Amino acid sequence: MRIGIDVRYLSHGLMNGIHTYLANLVPALVALASEDEIVLYADRKQPFELQRLPPNAAVRYLPWQRPMDSVRNDLTFRTAIARDGLEVMHFPANYGVAPASVASVITLHDALNIFPLWEATRRDLKRPKTVAKTCYLQSLTRYSLRHATMLMTVSEDAKRDILRHHTFPSERIIPIPHAPGPRFLEEPDAEQLAAARDRLRLPRRYVLADAFKNPAVLVRAWARLPDALHREYQILFFSRSANVHPAVREAVERGDARLLIRPSEEDLAVLHRLAAAFVFPSWIEGFGLPILEAMASGTPVIASDRHAIPEVAGGAALLMDAEDDAMLAAHLGRVLSDPDEADRLRRAGRERAAMFSWTRSAGMVLGVYQAALVHKRASAEQEAGGNRVRESLAR
Repeated sequence: MRIGIDVRYLSHGLMNGIHTYLANLVPALVALASEDEIVLYADRKQPFELQRLPPNAAVRYLPWQRPMDSVRNDLTFRTAIARDGLEVMHFPANYGVAPASVASVITLHDALNIFPLWEATRRDLKRPKTVAKTCYLQSLTRYSLRHATMLMTVSEDAKRDILRHHTFPSERIIPIPHAPGPRFLEEPDAEQLAAARDRLRLPRRYVLADAFKNPAVLVRAWARLPDALHREYQILFFSRSANVHPAVREAVERGDARLLIRPSEEDLAVLHRLAAAFVFPSWIEGFGLPILEAMASGTPVIASDRHAIPEVAGGAALLMDAEDDAMLAAHLGRVLSDPDEADRLRRAGRERAAMFSWTRSAGMVLGVYQAALVHKRASAEQEAGGNRVRESLAR
């Protein structure tokens, strides 16, 4: 096959879920697809991250000089794809349209881009730029789905959610899971961990959490813990931005928490290794990769029971409702006070994380490419046959 992949997230300097997806999937995919030709489409916004690609992979650069060039590239991408004679084009960031002759595969990570518009924008009505961006992504995603051959998503829960909001054929939506990246599978030695602890000035004992994932419930739960645990532990929040929830800032001011801004993936792996627990009370997740990253690191996990999280955790985490601070406090008390319970969760988590790998997921993605190509060819033959019948009847 001759395959194209939109990898612009690897030349944008962004750190988010789609970046993590591409940074792990693409190397596994190009290594596995040694008999196929792969064209990677980046742009010039930032240096392209992947180096030393194998001979079957080539990079094409789309022009980029200013922010609006990203929009222009979205709308003119088909021209570049047509020039390269592709058979399958993969759009891994929720939207994209290929030429009519090319099988189009979209990874729709969740249903957010196809929510009813009022629901997607109601929290941002005072932020016109955010509303405009949401409207743009919604319209482009819906248009893309009308032209897609196959969809991939990241969990069975995400597939069900997509089907609640769209009529795309169920049999052509394929859930393919994420997996922990290699940094979370490595075992740093004690000297490396000690050096990282000093460099990052970490608390002696801490509970790790994402400052963007419903942090207020953790702060409320923390207030319920006994004084002995307060004296021994702090919350360590990490965040991709300094603009965090007021509850996080208040916890930091009281001395209950610390905040790290934009830790690298290498540092995040160390933070997991040294944490007494990882708390992930998210309201909505298409997958919930941070859970597996923590499990692979040997960190006990406490998480909400919303959306795909129970599916991903697979019984290897303590679960609670995303707003139940009393249950979260009870789980924290168990993990922080009972070494046997913490060890049980570490073992269960490592076993669960070992069930996922990017090589396995890349093999599933290649299977979707092949199925998309077969479906596209069959549709083209059916259409050609219909045209012949119509021409015959017209004579």
